Amino acid sequence: MTLSYNQYMQRTAIHSGLGTRAMIPDLFQNMQAKRVVLFSDKGLKEAGIVDKIAELFSLTSYGTGPELAGVYLDIVQDAGSECVNAATRFAREVNADALLAVGGGSVLDTVKGVKYALFKGLTDIKTAIPGGLLIESWPEATHMTIPHISVPTTAGTGSEASPIAVIYNEELRLKTTMINPFINADMAVLDPDLTTGLPAFITAFTGFDALTHAIEALASPNATPFTDANALHTIRLIEKHLPTVVENGQDLEARLEMLQASTMGITAFSYSLNAIPVHNLAHAYGALFRIPHGLANAVFLPIVIESLTDLYLPKIVEFAQALQIETAGKDRQVLLKEVVQKIRDLQMKVGLPADFADYGIEEDYLEAAGMAVAMDPAALAFSIPPEIIEQIGLKVIGARKNVSST
Repeated sequence: MTLSYNQYMQRTAIHSGLGTRAMIPDLFQNMQAKRVVLFSDKGLKEAGIVDKIAELFSLTSYGTGPELAGVYLDIVQDAGSECVNAATRFAREVNADALLAVGGGSVLDTVKGVKYALFKGLTDIKTAIPGGLLIESWPEATHMTIPHISVPTTAGTGSEASPIAVIYNEELRLKTTMINPFINADMAVLDPDLTTGLPAFITAFTGFDALTHAIEALASPNATPFTDANALHTIRLIEKHLPTVVENGQDLEARLEMLQASTMGITAFSYSLNAIPVHNLAHAYGALFRIPHGLANAVFLPIVIESLTDLYLPKIVEFAQALQIETAGKDRQVLLKEVVQKIRDLQMKVGLPADFADYGIEEDYLEAAGMAVAMDPAALAFSIPPEIIEQIGLKVIGARKNVSST
């Protein structure tokens, strides 16, 4: 544990439980919101989720609650700066004073960018992140007086409660990062009913995204008892419930536990932020090869742990216990191998690939990928040695025959 200064601000109020989406208009009214924009994506519109949320506002008698001023659906996977800018223009056009984000990480992060742009009076979010990384902390960062509610439809990013937004820069082909303790939602609504239609494959890799948050928080040099508590219980919940929700997406109890695990995992991750090599690699490969973030994390996770053992060994006993591994009388190196195997077993059990063979990444691309890893903002806190980046790259593209197992 570090003795240096750290912040822990669980600023987002969490409302969780079956049917909690019904509270959304009242929650906005209590924040004095008048004109709300609902941001989501076309897939969730087709799935009926957008309409489920929108109709809540029609149930409020005219003049007694906030008005739904508009619905914006043009948000895509790994949304970029232009998406944020277009969504911001829409919010201004309809004279919105409150923001409702309904969706996965891309939607939730896009709305954080919209909130920041509206508050700062920006027309291009790229101007706020010129070098790829913006870090603003209290007391320089101040409360943004725009009512903001997030409703996650996946249990993975935890973006509903995190002070971090990842926004793709189309010009640089780089996932840029914005960190500000007030860009996260004022309130998050965790309603498991909104996640039951999520396909099994997406359920699996978003679950691994949440697991990665918890594991990188646990291993972080900046970890504290606050973050450890959230990280370890997140690992326990995901180990128990992820196979269940992949096999039976209608299991509401398990779905809710996964949503809560996701929120706890990102809370641990956000307030222990330092060494995040899995995310570093996932950002770089995701930006270059357009691999979904959760899937990239899932593939990299066991390979990174076995490749950077010194980062994970200090808490390997607690880590192993959270994964329900017997630890008595076992050497730490043995436990690390068992942890890696347990993660690989879970990966296989929920139907996730062990590499990116389906993406057709050639060895010729590894040099560019290595440069992207080194340039990613995450590398500023923890730089992965170039030879390790190359070894991991060979493994994830399916060229394991060229690399000995660590």
